[in-house]
Amino acid sequence: MPAAKSRLTDFLPYLMSVSTNAVSDMVAAQYQARFGLKIPEWRVMAVLGDAGPQTQRQLVGATRMDKVAVNRACKVLEERCLIQRSPNASDGRSHHLELTPAGRAVHEEIMPLALGIEKRLFAVLSVQERKDFKAMLARINEQVCKLESLQAADTDQKS
Repeated sequence: MPAAKSRLTDFLPYLMSVSTNAVSDMVAAQYQARFGLKIPEWRVMAVLGDAGPQTQRQLVGATRMDKVAVNRACKVLEERCLIQRSPNASDGRSHHLELTPAGRAVHEEIMPLALGIEKRLFAVLSVQERKDFKAMLARINEQVCKLESLQAADTDQKS
C-alpha cells in the first residue's frame, strides 16, 4: 500500500512561513504608509532600538535576514539619517551601526503602533495561549540553533 501523500497545507514549516509572511505583510503596510519603511529596514531599526549598537554581522544574526538584505536596509536607513556608523575598535573591518536621534524618534513612534498591531492580531488567543505560543516559538528557535550547529559540525568533519 503506497504511503499517504503529504499535503503542503499540513507541512508545519510551510504553514509557519505563510503565517509569518501574512503577519509581516500586514505590519509592513502600516510601516510603509506611515514611515516609508520596508520590512528589512524596520527589522534593523527594531534590533538597534532594542539592543543598541550592532555590527552588520550581528544584525544578520539577530534578524535572520541574509547579508544583502541587511546591507541594503542599512544603506537606506543611513541615507535617511535614521542610523549612523561608527568605527568598531575591536574589529577595524566592521562598523557599529546605531540609531540617530531621528531614528530613535521614529522607533519610539512605531513601537506603540507595533504593540497595537500585536494586540489586535493575537486577540484571538487567550493570555495562556499567547504565553504557550511564545514558549513554543522559543523552543523551535533553540532546536533550529542545535540542528544548525550539528549540521555545521558535520560539514566541518567532511571537509
